Amino acid sequence: MAVEAYLPTLVTVIATAAVDSINPCAIGVLILMISVMLGNRQSVKRMLALGMLYVLAVMIVYLLAGIGLMYYFSTLPLIISEYISIIVGVIIVIAGLLEIKDFFWYGRGISLAIPASMAKKIHEYTKKVTILGVIFLGAFVSAVELPCTGGPYLAIITLLSQHFDFTAFMFLVLYNIIFVLPLIVILFLVAGGKKLHDIKKWKQANKAYMRLFIGLLLIALGWLLMLIANGTINLG
Repeated sequence: MAVEAYLPTLVTVIATAAVDSINPCAIGVLILMISVMLGNRQSVKRMLALGMLYVLAVMIVYLLAGIGLMYYFSTLPLIISEYISIIVGVIIVIAGLLEIKDFFWYGRGISLAIPASMAKKIHEYTKKVTILGVIFLGAFVSAVELPCTGGPYLAIITLLSQHFDFTAFMFLVLYNIIFVLPLIVILFLVAGGKKLHDIKKWKQANKAYMRLFIGLLLIALGWLLMLIANGTINLG
């Protein structure tokens, strides 16, 4: 049955999106933006509206980028796409090892993080809390945080591109919805009275574990892509 054939892929997409959604980069930018709005004494209603606009901008840019890459990979000849899957798998495994390294020795050597120059620009852009400013911030963050969050997404795009159809498209939409869910939860927690300091404290306390989980996930996804490429596994 079609449902049974797609089930392993669906489980992989949901599990990957759930782990990727707790990445410290996107959460950190949202917390910074909320702190600026609260500092400017913005109303809760305006904070929610602008916050949701930011989340929507992040989701749309990620989704469009994913569709573009997925379509491109699907047009490649089979033999080339197999080699690309192996190359992507190796890159993702390396990214996973870097994330695990940061769990033990954060800040030493190469790290998957937003470049310092870009982080400074993001900090400046968060001060422009307007409708157009928030939309631009969401799009800008989506583009520059790829070194921090792009590994799991690239793995899923490569996986879905092997059967590029409406179901694959819906899986990609589902991935992006799950990816931004924690951002929405944080927004409503703050709107409901949760102190932003407590959320910042939680993020800081769990940042290392976020990287560990993402690292383990990346290694698993990298091996999965390589096994699919050589025909050992077929998700259907």
